[in-house]
Amino acid sequence: QVQLVESGGGLVQAGGSLRLSCAASGRMFSSSVVGWFRQAPGKEREFVGAVTSSGDTTYYADSVKGRFTISRDNAKNTVYLEMNSLKPEDTAEYYCATKRGWSNLVNIHMYDYWGQGTQVTVSS
Repeated sequence: QVQLVESGGGLVQAGGSLRLSCAASGRMFSSSVVGWFRQAPGKEREFVGAVTSSGDTTYYADSVKGRFTISRDNAKNTVYLEMNSLKPEDTAEYYCATKRGWSNLVNIHMYDYWGQGTQVTVSS
């Protein structure tokens, strides 16, 4: 079993940056793919990006490509989401989640464990 806790959210002006953290417990974490998702009020949860268990490969949604970067430190059981050039449309609750295997990354139903989320608000 894996437990995930997100942190680092907050209020930032457009054009600013934030770094989210996803801290994990459980021995399966280091062998799991980690995805980041977000959900804005009234909208469905959407895929943001994912990183392989080793951290050597990442994949991003087109909406954040070039602005967001995912990295991980397995020694610290933590995955990071660095967000730059933030836009008001990035405002959402951000979640991390784990899954097995590098496939069907954008499908929320393929993820086994989820954190509770952290709120990111970008003001214009």
